[in-house]
Amino acid sequence: MNQTVPTSTPLAARLAEFAAGAKPPEPVKAVGRRLLVDIVGLAVAARNTHYVRSALASAVDEGKCSVYGHSRRVGVYDAALINGTAAHGEDFDDTFEGGPIHAGAVIVPAVLAIAEQRGLDGHAVMRGIAVGAELMCRMSLVAPQATHKAGFHPTAIFGAPAAAAAVGAALGLGAEAITRALGISGSLASGIIEYLADGSSTKRLHAGAAAQSGLRAALLAEAGFTGPVTVFEGSHGIYKAFAPSKTPDFLPLIEGLGRNWIVETLAFKPYACGTMTQPFIDCARQLAAAGVRAEEIVSITCKVGDGTVHRLWEPLQEKHRPPNGYAGKFSTPYCMAVGFLDGQAGLGQFTDERVADPGVRALAAKISYEVNPDDPYPRNFTGHLKAFLKDGSVHEFHQPHMRGGAHEPLPDAEMSAKFEANLRFAGYSNSAIAVLRSRLDQVADGGTVDLSGARP
Repeated sequence: MNQTVPTSTPLAARLAEFAAGAKPPEPVKAVGRRLLVDIVGLAVAARNTHYVRSALASAVDEGKCSVYGHSRRVGVYDAALINGTAAHGEDFDDTFEGGPIHAGAVIVPAVLAIAEQRGLDGHAVMRGIAVGAELMCRMSLVAPQATHKAGFHPTAIFGAPAAAAAVGAALGLGAEAITRALGISGSLASGIIEYLADGSSTKRLHAGAAAQSGLRAALLAEAGFTGPVTVFEGSHGIYKAFAPSKTPDFLPLIEGLGRNWIVETLAFKPYACGTMTQPFIDCARQLAAAGVRAEEIVSITCKVGDGTVHRLWEPLQEKHRPPNGYAGKFSTPYCMAVGFLDGQAGLGQFTDERVADPGVRALAAKISYEVNPDDPYPRNFTGHLKAFLKDGSVHEFHQPHMRGGAHEPLPDAEMSAKFEANLRFAGYSNSAIAVLRSRLDQVADGGTVDLSGARP
């Protein structure tokens, strides 16, 4: 345990006190509104995918809760799992650059599900979203990179306790009950990153499973079930189990909690792929904008952070030829190639057909990397490329930060355009888009939670 943290009050109790009494300021409420709209739009965009249909088919209960983009209503646990899986499914959701974690796809579905189940209003929803997203971001800072190093997905691991706190806050539970919920959630957290081997669907499931686990933990705690109060700092706690290679520093988890809201720095993605690839796509687009043609390129070398290599660059030969569209999202060479050729990296760039295109694969095969020991990852996500052309010239571009993050937030117009494009991808008409946006604005303004009827 890090000695900077007092031992008199367990960490779970301190986080629970925050969750039970949190009063998010206006800038945090604005981030919560963005999360709400972005996450529901992304879940709708994935409504016709095989993994969402499989998740929906697995639902065992009918109930009061919406499955975004579908007419069927299901039980509270199924709703959290299906909608969370859908929201994270195309890897187009928000991220936190210090983690990295994806808070919205876990927290928003969990809180909306309990709101529909219990008839909570939008004020409760927005309070729960703010609490859960803040804690999830902070949890990811305690032992950065160590969770991935151990083979686990931080979104899955830290999503469960964050969702437990979020649901507890939305329900208005007291600090004692939320402390129990956090303790319970540690035994429900799970999610390995072996999906990297073949691009299978389990990463998508992690957000939904974490939402479901946190929701279950909160309801168990509400009913009196108990969990270990030392779930975070204990010798068999979350960080010992899921991030064993680093001594945890708990100061980022508790310092300024309730006064300084780090969730204000949350990043919203402009591209539908892995977070750390995004600045490299910007570099590739700059290279194309300079008038360079793919056939002129001999090779491209990128300087990268060591912590990104095992997920986004290696095995390099396989990253040059991802087996399917989903695997392409976690291949920096593919993302750069399609960004260069198409000028964008939206949902349409990550289909099985596009990753098999010979031209894209030929360009991706020219892209390699070298580790930059001074790269600031994970504190900041940067991009770089040096392109060597057949005429002997060299072009070099550097992207100093992720667009959409704290250094360069996406403007409201671009966020709205992303929401509308996602719904059109799902087959929504202009009128259906307007209905859903109106329902979401109603929630964000503290009104009734009603997502029914907003379908194509």
